Amino acid sequence: MIQEAMCKICSGHSREFATGKVMSKYDIRYYRCDLCGFIQTEEPYWLQEAYCKPINQSDTGLLSRNIYLSKVTRNVLEGFHFSPTAKFLDYGGGYGILVRLMRDYRKNFYWWDPSCENLFAQGYEHREIIEGPYELLTAFEVLEHSVDPIKDMEKMFALAPNVLLTTECIPEHCPKPGQWWYYGMDHGQHISLFSRKSLEILAHRMGAQLYSRRSIHLMTRKKLFNPSFQMSCILARFIS
Repeated sequence: MIQEAMCKICSGHSREFATGKVMSKYDIRYYRCDLCGFIQTEEPYWLQEAYCKPINQSDTGLLSRNIYLSKVTRNVLEGFHFSPTAKFLDYGGGYGILVRLMRDYRKNFYWWDPSCENLFAQGYEHREIIEGPYELLTAFEVLEHSVDPIKDMEKMFALAPNVLLTTECIPEHCPKPGQWWYYGMDHGQHISLFSRKSLEILAHRMGAQLYSRRSIHLMTRKKLFNPSFQMSCILARFIS
């Protein structure tokens, strides 16, 4: 019998479309929304074990990704005229690599991550009473870990009116577990997978517009020229 669940993004009907074995031990169900294409797992009872090491060993691109995204972030901040004196927050900032890089660029960045030790940006932790408001928040490789994406995005927008994030969009042919690396079957931490349409709906629910370049997305209440955002992402690869 096909199982169903309510979509966490648009509240539509999500039907079981695949099963997969995460962490080489747990057989879990994946549900896909008929309306927006969002994919969610069954209730993720395995997460405590999955996060015994918050940075999974298969993330071999950690440093190169942070270096590239620091350049993208700098391009966005400078290209769209964010104030040079504004404060910014890296939400789910891991070891603090991005914050350290952004501070090397003389951007006033702070760090927050309840699941990981801050190794590289000590002294720049987010303190709710003292720091803020922030002009922009970065959330790189965060949303796919979210148990409740709506609630988490509401928290982000409560801290800043602009959110720059990364997450891979589900390919059009909708591969099943084992057919697409982003399911993260080895570590079991990816429990929310987004289609382009589901990201648009999520942004709309936050009262924001969505601008995208592949896996990089900006949700903002500003009205921007989308090709300019895409160019900011492209040019980052050529900045030394």
